[in-house]
Amino acid sequence: MTTPEKNPLPKHVAVIMDGNGRWARARGLGRLEGHRAGAKAVREIVEGCAKRGIQYLTLFSFSTENWNRSRDEVAGLMKLFRRYLDSELQSLTENNVRLRAIGDIQRLPFTVRDALERDIERTKDNSGLNLVLAISYGAREEILRATRRLAAEAAAGTLAPDAISEEDISRSLWTADMPDPDLLIRTSGELRVSNFLLWQIAYAEMVIVPEYWPEFDDAILQRCLDEYAGRERRFGLTSEQLEKSLAS
Repeated sequence: MTTPEKNPLPKHVAVIMDGNGRWARARGLGRLEGHRAGAKAVREIVEGCAKRGIQYLTLFSFSTENWNRSRDEVAGLMKLFRRYLDSELQSLTENNVRLRAIGDIQRLPFTVRDALERDIERTKDNSGLNLVLAISYGAREEILRATRRLAAEAAAGTLAPDAISEEDISRSLWTADMPDPDLLIRTSGELRVSNFLLWQIAYAEMVIVPEYWPEFDDAILQRCLDEYAGRERRFGLTSEQLEKSLAS
């Protein structure tokens, strides 16, 4: 389990980027215009996290359920992903950002997957912010795959079923080499986790902001970080136990 510490800056921020469609509808625009506006907010938060020294930023970019949206919307989103990957490589490099991805990447169209793999390779040696795109991602699917992997190890005799630990599950997830999120931000005021990092956010602090994702900017990011800094993270301990742990 993570141990408590006095650190006002989260190491890992995860974001459910919600409200692109409603932002567009309120302005009489099509849904894809909302997604285009949302792509600008991505650059804002990436640069904001990078300059503050945050180590990991995971963005819920496209869920497994999103494949069920209309063909036109999915096709439009895939074009936007490709355009983002083509246009942001220089910015990622200039900001020392390492691009990573989690999810069922093989489901992506070849052109998107090829651009994603290209940018991951070209930024692999960057030592600043880890930008993690959760794309074609669903937490239940992730946990199901982890369960099958551990079941295969047990069937092969390399892992005793009664010896399976939380660490074994964590190492079998797509996020195996990443710290769990400290802060989960959701935009648009919705109060759901939407099948996002269900295992990993067990002890994350949640901040819900009313603004739609295209409205997200550096000032809103700072507001979220300020709220996080004011929280007492107890990880199941009492306040008294926490004080003793921090004092030791």
